[in-house]
Amino acid sequence: MFLNILVALDGSPDSDEALGQAIDLAYSEHARLTLFSAVVAPPAVAYLAVSGSVVTELLRDAAANTDAVLRRALERVPDAVSVSIVRSTEPVRDALLDQISRGNYDLVVMGSRGRGAVRAALLGSTSHHVLHHSAVPVLIVRAERAPQIEPAVAASRQGPRPPAGATSGRELPR
Repeated sequence: MFLNILVALDGSPDSDEALGQAIDLAYSEHARLTLFSAVVAPPAVAYLAVSGSVVTELLRDAAANTDAVLRRALERVPDAVSVSIVRSTEPVRDALLDQISRGNYDLVVMGSRGRGAVRAALLGSTSHHVLHHSAVPVLIVRAERAPQIEPAVAASRQGPRPPAGATSGRELPR
């Protein structure tokens, strides 16, 4: 069914889960897997109050981070899966859509960062953008989240607290 799968990576837990799903699909379908990541440059406002050497260092760190994400992803791909890597220095949305249009892919797999509606509306969601502009099917994967327990609920699950100064018998009195 799938012969050529593109997985977009950014190092987030959702991206890691998307990679796992893409690897499973590529392995079971005997498909080619392409690992894609883009160097995320700091926002323009970051350049206002810093020197050129600081900007260069920020860009170098961003490139190193992207390379590390791709290297870790590549290590997870079994030898039985044909894999290639694409690293872009263009803005991620445009670079990803360009790669999709040029790559003859059957499926794009990517994580959902889980920002929520308000943050996604303000900051933009790459997965949402790709989902609505891709000419090929897009599988958006979300990593399982550990359940969040309210502090009051967590305290009630611990049972009643002993009175101040009391010991449980397993502690030495002070």
